[in-house]
Amino acid sequence: MLIANERATRSAYPSELQSVMSVANAEESRDWISAWDSLNPSPTPLYELNGLAHSLGIGKLYLKDESVRSDLGSFKALGAPIALARLILRLWPDHNLDPKLLFKGGYRSLLEAFTVISATDGNHGKGLAAAAQTMGCHCVIVLHANVSEEREQAIARFGARVMRVQGNYDASVEEAARLAKANDWHVVSDTSYDGYEEVPRDVMQGYGTVAAEIVEASGSDQTVPFTHVFLQGGVGGLAAGILSYFWECYGERRPTVVIVEPVQADCLFQSALRGIASKATGSVDSVMAGLACGEASPLAWRFLVSGADYFMTITDDDAVAAMRLLAIGNAVDLPVVSGESGAAGLAGLIELLSHAAQAATVGLGPDARVLLINTEGATAPAAYQALVGQSEAQVLARQRNRVRLSQST
Repeated sequence: MLIANERATRSAYPSELQSVMSVANAEESRDWISAWDSLNPSPTPLYELNGLAHSLGIGKLYLKDESVRSDLGSFKALGAPIALARLILRLWPDHNLDPKLLFKGGYRSLLEAFTVISATDGNHGKGLAAAAQTMGCHCVIVLHANVSEEREQAIARFGARVMRVQGNYDASVEEAARLAKANDWHVVSDTSYDGYEEVPRDVMQGYGTVAAEIVEASGSDQTVPFTHVFLQGGVGGLAAGILSYFWECYGERRPTVVIVEPVQADCLFQSALRGIASKATGSVDSVMAGLACGEASPLAWRFLVSGADYFMTITDDDAVAAMRLLAIGNAVDLPVVSGESGAAGLAGLIELLSHAAQAATVGLGPDARVLLINTEGATAPAAYQALVGQSEAQVLARQRNRVRLSQST
């Protein structure tokens, strides 16, 4: 299902939004986190999928592959760690802490009694746990009933204490807030709520690294390289972090932004219908675990309400089909490991292109240059193999083989 956002604007990036998130702050965050050894030092790849673009009938298709950002396997390695660093700097203003040294574990003695907590569907919690382990503080992660044991074990591997609650993601958010208040812990959440915006802002600002690398790889921040960007929904943090960067860079020439989310976790779709941050209408239980969020982040919605042009929903089957398509590759394109949420943008693109009238409405045609973000790899390897029919290792082996062959010719 697709709707146009009647509140979207074509204008210079509004000053009231720039005061919250800006290119300058994104670049500062990018500089700080570059000191963290858990991240790969090089930008993640921006693939041109020319074979798939041709088969879909569009001009160009680009895929930014966040699955190789770090061993954490997703873009979330950029959000929670930056938010944790900025929180620590705010709490110890008189210590003149060096942010880069913080990412090197240089203040462990200062932080040994400090505890952070967050709810998660998997990737955010893993990023927070890894950063807390590096910096030397304690971490508690609250998981809801639908998060797999496989994802729980991946978080616990970084030394976090994991707790379970019944219900969905929103129930885990409420429990994390309750535990923080009762124990004098600090919440590091990627969703905002009444009276809680600083940390979610910092999480979103961390995602600006993805957009910055895309702009740099495209050669110029003056020429707009894409006509369309498909962004995953969730609570809206990734979408807000990416579109705000592009909006500031390109102004009224910014690309058309399409937000994609599961049909049963349609909080942003419902927000677009109502004009305010809203709750999902479905069960919120999706194979796209990272997007299975029941309530939009009010802070993220401030950016999406005027910066996102279309909102759409997809089924779990759509996402799994897109995962398989990327894993197979073709005679031209490399195979790519894309997790359940990672493939959602491609699933949305394919769904729109299967309906000629909707594709025409969005402006998708032979001249379209579309950008997708592969937000995660096989963050739950067993689930990935069950859904795709081959393992992450098998896909990566074929990818490496294709690269070797291309380099030898």
